[in-house]
Amino acid sequence: MNDAIRLTDLSVRYGRVRALDGLSLAVSRGEVYGFLGRNGAGKTTTLRVLMGIVGADSGTIELFGQPMKRVSVATKRGIGYVSQEQNFYPWMTPSQLGRFVAPFYPTWDHDEYVRLLRVLDVPPDRRSGTLSGGTRTKLGLALALAPRPPLLLLDEPTSGLDPVARREFNDLVVSMARERGTTVFLSSHLVDEVEGVATRVGIVQTGRTSIEGRVDELRDRVRRVRSAAPLEPPPGFTRVRGDVWLADGSLWVAAMWPDGTSVEPLPLEEIFLAFARTDAPVDAAA
Repeated sequence: MNDAIRLTDLSVRYGRVRALDGLSLAVSRGEVYGFLGRNGAGKTTTLRVLMGIVGADSGTIELFGQPMKRVSVATKRGIGYVSQEQNFYPWMTPSQLGRFVAPFYPTWDHDEYVRLLRVLDVPPDRRSGTLSGGTRTKLGLALALAPRPPLLLLDEPTSGLDPVARREFNDLVVSMARERGTTVFLSSHLVDEVEGVATRVGIVQTGRTSIEGRVDELRDRVRRVRSAAPLEPPPGFTRVRGDVWLADGSLWVAAMWPDGTSVEPLPLEEIFLAFARTDAPVDAAA
């Protein structure tokens, strides 16, 4: 099995609220998968399911080819997790936090943890409660990577970082995937950041994956069609929103358009904006 993560028709309810509504996606081993969506689209719930914090009401979960109803403690030992907000015992220093966390992970690598603190410029002997938000995020990454996990889950990890720290953080994540084969699942609403690091991208909308694929594939499938006269999508084409249409790349090549029609490729941000709005959702993931 080449998939590190495979979620199929996953649904999660919080009372009357359906946080996930048939979400399906697949993440290949060793890739950086950018999980894009607006706030409230279901990104954090998906990560909570993958961490075993929340159980799915229906659907299937597979991690590294193993189906499971809910992610077990043993499986979680092979997952590194960095959340948007880092909460540590404020009186503990990074060195103390490393010693505290190490017994939970059989693969904990102390030398690697010390190296990561140095590379990320995290002072090892300052109390975590005195560290800046950006430094706490980098501390969270060091704690997540020190066990050398095969799977790294990142939930909006760089939202509080300055541009330099964000670049350093992303460069380290990419190097982990390239050098160690770590699978990275990066949840974010920052399109430019995801575009710079992700191997593939999935866009989630109202609890469902609307579309996924490599960035070049998405640009090949989603384009803007401008015409002076009203146009109806030809067979095999779907109007996503306004003048943004979806079709297989081969159909775009073969299509014949009336005079005065322009067909334009779109940057990832425009594709995201077309799919991520909550009115009239379009499902192109199938």
